[in-house]
Amino acid sequence: MKPAITINNIVKFYGAKSNKTEALSGISFNVNEGELFGIIGPDGAGKTSLFRILTTLLLADEGEATVDGYDVVKYYKEIRKRAGYMPGRFSLYQDLTVEENLEFFATIFNTTIEKNYHLIKDIYIQIEPFKKRKAGKLSGGMKQKLALCCALIHKPSVLFLDEPTTGVDAVSRKEFWEMLKKLKQQNITILVSTPYMDEAGMCDRVALLQSGKILSIDTPDGIIEQFQKDLFAVRSSKMLPLLNDLKICSEVEDAYFFGAYHHVVMKHKNEEQQLKNYLSKYAGDGLEINAIRPNIEDCFMALMKNTE
Repeated sequence: MKPAITINNIVKFYGAKSNKTEALSGISFNVNEGELFGIIGPDGAGKTSLFRILTTLLLADEGEATVDGYDVVKYYKEIRKRAGYMPGRFSLYQDLTVEENLEFFATIFNTTIEKNYHLIKDIYIQIEPFKKRKAGKLSGGMKQKLALCCALIHKPSVLFLDEPTTGVDAVSRKEFWEMLKKLKQQNITILVSTPYMDEAGMCDRVALLQSGKILSIDTPDGIIEQFQKDLFAVRSSKMLPLLNDLKICSEVEDAYFFGAYHHVVMKHKNEEQQLKNYLSKYAGDGLEINAIRPNIEDCFMALMKNTE
């Protein structure tokens, strides 16, 4: 399968020469043509730096990258014609209306709204009733849809979406991912970043990124299958003392808050009874212990611990 994006040993530093911080540390991976690929990681992981390099807005200190077969340094003008980019912060003209913003971006790329309307139709019909409203007066979800329309209006072959669902409600997040699945059917390669671990399951493949380093690259199911430890969800009437007791248990590899429960990773297999015996002495009333299947966040936590 032909790669739409190639990234080879990308390194990026920030700060003064005497006190440099490595934002990206030797990042390498490929994104296949027509793939929906996710970059999953918390704030400060290096997601935005990587996106800015790939969209020709920032130069890497080391390494090479291509988009749609074009080197990001030598052929930046070609890439800007072929790439759509939706940055993390809303960056459209807030004093222009929805319709005026879309017309402006179409004009920049020497096209018209009508020519590529088929690409944005399913998205635009949701904001068309507000087409005369100033962009700055839209809700978070509507701003997101408008920004996506503007990134698509020139029919890009590669679409870069940097944390597109941050700060929007759960319904808008769900709708947005449904829109991305439809866009993928148009054979548009999509690279999307998100700090939300639950969104990893929407992607064909994901890269888990932390402190400028890739922890793992695989399908969401493939990453979960790499988790080889026993995992339990535990709770009781005394949650904070319970977590402290779990952290000092010799059979426990890791324990952390997870919603209404603590997730507990065991060092060895088949130690559920040992865990129950241990906690029966300390946990307080209402002790509950359930064996569970890991999710992407559990895998991320385990990979982080293994790289410490």
